[in-house]
Amino acid sequence: MARLDYVFTSESVSEGHPDKVCDRISDEIVDLVYREAKKTGVDPWSVRIACETLATTNRVVIAGEVRLPKSLMKIDKHGNEVINPSRFKSAARRAIRDIGYEQDGFHWKTAKIDVLLHSQSADIAQGVDRAADVDAKGSNQQAEGAGDQGIMFGYACRETPELMPAPIYYAHKILELLAKARKSGQGEAAKLGPDAKSQITVRYEGGKPVEVTQIVLSTQHTDESWDSAKVREVVEPYIREALRDLPVAKDCAWYINPTGKFVIGGPDGDAGLTGRKIIVDTYGGAAPHGGGAFSGKDTTKVDRSAAYAARYLAKNVVAAKLADRCTIQIAYAIGVAQPLAIYVDLHGTGHGVGEEQIETAIREVMDLSPTGIRQHLDLNKPIYAKTSAYGHFGRKAGRDGTFSWEKTDIAQKLKAAALGR
Repeated sequence: MARLDYVFTSESVSEGHPDKVCDRISDEIVDLVYREAKKTGVDPWSVRIACETLATTNRVVIAGEVRLPKSLMKIDKHGNEVINPSRFKSAARRAIRDIGYEQDGFHWKTAKIDVLLHSQSADIAQGVDRAADVDAKGSNQQAEGAGDQGIMFGYACRETPELMPAPIYYAHKILELLAKARKSGQGEAAKLGPDAKSQITVRYEGGKPVEVTQIVLSTQHTDESWDSAKVREVVEPYIREALRDLPVAKDCAWYINPTGKFVIGGPDGDAGLTGRKIIVDTYGGAAPHGGGAFSGKDTTKVDRSAAYAARYLAKNVVAAKLADRCTIQIAYAIGVAQPLAIYVDLHGTGHGVGEEQIETAIREVMDLSPTGIRQHLDLNKPIYAKTSAYGHFGRKAGRDGTFSWEKTDIAQKLKAAALGR
């Protein structure tokens, strides 16, 4: 039986954290490729991106495998078609500038940027482009296959309005408000730096979040005279605003810049790499994770697209009031279109329906092949830079197609299928 009274902690990191700088650059490149495909009339289904970024003191390295529109290529001195690095360097500089890095050790103007992208492996491409998918009756049909093997998880619960676990939801919210205040250029918050981390401990009673018992925040600042007390004076109003829907305990322990001065930050203080904040990106440890990162990948990579689909389905299960908590696992094999298995866990919170019924209903309401996911959620768009910080889940679906997996538009259809109506 699940515990009902306990404390749980999750952390978040800001857009200026070294790893998040790399996630942002990688996702800006995904967006660049999709945008260029649309602009030049290239079929967006044909592009491929698997882009990793490394950042350290005034240095950025972009590497990976791609299949690009011709407009992002050039002819070298030997007459060979090669990737044109200039557009990718510009995308990286714009991202660094938008985040706010103009410090001696990491500056959007002066950082050296190396672009080491190359063409996607033909061996991988053949499995993704034309997968021989064997259906339950044993017949073959050609379909777009999964870009890799793997397991992906989706999760939803009733702890917050966006059906996310409370600790990660509020940890993100704190840093979002601080970033907005910093970028406004007004007041003392303008002296905060881009690099920051938050951590929230929430006490649960009867399985529901009731109060915050510990708050940890470390944030970069540009004024070298600031000590921990001064930083707390500046940031506490924003923390309390972020937590206004969840009480702060009277004896809450506050740890604000506990090591003291934090002036040197970002990639100058610590190297960054794409894909190292996968728990921050998802559910803050409140749900399982399959291990695959999201940023820098086009949506043939089921690490990304199927994780979005799993969240979408879990959120619709909870929105349909079929359960108060829902975890969904989806498993794939490289080059095979349809998932090998679907697993649902309602954690004993189901309302008149069992896991097996929902597993069957899921296959009825949504095609979970990479093609089906990309079509259903309309993923072949330049919508990914916004996902690179403050979580891929628990965000508002936008009119531009961003966070389409946060919609609850199939809740009633899923409910009808699960209940056999």
